Amino acid sequence: MNFYAARQPIFDIDNKPIGYEILFRNGPNNEFPGINADKATSQLLEGSQFYFELEELSNHKPAFINFTLNTLLLGYPFMLSPKHMVIEVVESIEPGKKLLDCTKALHKKGYRVALDHYRHQAAWRHFYPYIKYLKIDVATTPWPEIQLIKKEIQPHKHIQLIAEKVESHQQLDQLKALGFEFFQGFYFAKPEMLKSKMFSASELSITKLLSETANEYVDVKRLTPIFERDVNLSYKLLRYTNSAIFKRRTKISNIKQALVTLGNQELKKFLSLMFAAQISPDKPAELIKMSLTRARFCEQLALNADSKKYVGPAFLTGMMSLIDAIRDDSMENIMGHLPLVDSIKQALVVREGPLAHLLLIVQSYEQADWLTAQKQCRVLNINPEILPLIYNDALSWCDEQMQVLACETQD
Repeated sequence: MNFYAARQPIFDIDNKPIGYEILFRNGPNNEFPGINADKATSQLLEGSQFYFELEELSNHKPAFINFTLNTLLLGYPFMLSPKHMVIEVVESIEPGKKLLDCTKALHKKGYRVALDHYRHQAAWRHFYPYIKYLKIDVATTPWPEIQLIKKEIQPHKHIQLIAEKVESHQQLDQLKALGFEFFQGFYFAKPEMLKSKMFSASELSITKLLSETANEYVDVKRLTPIFERDVNLSYKLLRYTNSAIFKRRTKISNIKQALVTLGNQELKKFLSLMFAAQISPDKPAELIKMSLTRARFCEQLALNADSKKYVGPAFLTGMMSLIDAIRDDSMENIMGHLPLVDSIKQALVVREGPLAHLLLIVQSYEQADWLTAQKQCRVLNINPEILPLIYNDALSWCDEQMQVLACETQD
């Protein structure tokens, strides 16, 4: 799945961008899809949390984001830093006590508030002390009303005017003469489409769990709530631990017991299977097989190196080494959105560090480049004579996992 959004710049009087309005999109068409405004705001905020950094969305300028009254009352703006965001109160909201209380609370916390498509009503005067911007649609607002707005806000020197729907140079000159300071519209730029590959909440949970199991000592207390927030993942964990392959005398009754009973290695195996199943349902099985083989190969190489501290991260490095092909996205972009340790990201993105040496051994061995494989083994003090044995072990381990994965898919 993809996450879509669009951004349109807002310029100052010198034609320099001072921020970007971030617009919700649910597909490649550069237009609002006509869905419920609450849902649009919620999905846009979700995207800024999981698929894009907000600063990335707004080109490292303040992001102007539309909020409905419901999303304001639910406190959604507080999910994002006031440093990087301007809250646009959508034009459909009428001035009232609930909105005024929200505006005061936001102002107190340091958030900047803009009234979008502003049309003057006397009741808005109560909001002026807490408002930073008035955005005026100059295509539909009569000039006398614009002059009245200018007069009304004159005592409030902190309020700045943004002209929306600017479409010509002549119009721009008139607006500057009227005292507008910022401008937005097709005359400057149409909204620019942005797209990012989406990770589902479950995929992110599994990646977080895999990262946690890379540690030498697994903190069950940290892992348990992550499982408990994902009903589907919890169900599969309990079914896995209760399966016949473990030949247990007692049944597992809760998440914590399941995690303790499995232990680090079995848990890592389970999570790698879940990751493989969810991350690439429409990709060739060969890509998944190679990812699993690399994970095991890297792990076994790390066990045979002088330092054992990279054993956990080695498995995850091998597992993620083909994620760009699986997700049809750049490795750099993917790593920017996953909760992995820097040593793994460094190995996969810039190919540096001990984990990168391990991965290069694996890739060289796959390509029958024996000289490079042996050279990298010497860097990590690994006996190159063990490579055939470790590789065959990785293939066998992968075959076992693929069989279990096939059963999971059938279920």
